[in-house]
Amino acid sequence: MIRFGGGGPKALLSLSNIMLLFVPLVSLIYGVLYLYQSREFVELLLAQPLDRKSLFAGLYGGLTIPLSLAFVVGAGLPLFYTGVWIQTGFGTVATVFGLGIALSLIFVGVGFLFGLKYFDERVKGFGFALVSWLFLAVLYDGLVLLLVSTFSAYPLEKAMIGLSVLNPIDLARIGVLLEFDISALMGYTGAVFNRFFGSYLGFVIALSCLVLWIAVPAWRGLNLFNKKDF
Repeated sequence: MIRFGGGGPKALLSLSNIMLLFVPLVSLIYGVLYLYQSREFVELLLAQPLDRKSLFAGLYGGLTIPLSLAFVVGAGLPLFYTGVWIQTGFGTVATVFGLGIALSLIFVGVGFLFGLKYFDERVKGFGFALVSWLFLAVLYDGLVLLLVSTFSAYPLEKAMIGLSVLNPIDLARIGVLLEFDISALMGYTGAVFNRFFGSYLGFVIALSCLVLWIAVPAWRGLNLFNKKDF
């Protein structure tokens, strides 16, 4: 992308689009499979005088930190080597990387939820994880577009903002679009998002929603882990 993208900002934008698809997918799959593959290890640790909260924090951190570092280092080294981060600006690169790390934290937590809920049924847990990614990454935008076209005669600004905060991938996509100042490509919704999320209040609300998306799955996963009979 850097070689044939025609410039630093275009390459970073293309990287952002790939990030929005594959970072959630990889994090979700690893979050589900990690619990299944480390079941004997978890049982061994639970037989020791070890607090379950500390063990869950270790499992969660032991997966999210390497995945986040893999994304930052793998994407950051080429950008730094070719000078793309200078062409686009450090703030823009930091925003893209921050959104990627947030997506990793969110979807590892969601993967832990599916893994703990269907701990004895690996195929079901893995299937629900893939379906949830497909819904949030692909089908959700189609349903929103269908809603907008069906009720185009009604004011949908507040509804669109509400629907956007229910999907963490949409929140990250909005952050990327506003950072690159290409919200006009989103048409009607782009103007709404630019007016709301481009303001200070909109930025705070969007950031708060991302923090909630990180905290709630992790907190719910901890509750399931504490109650789980291994």
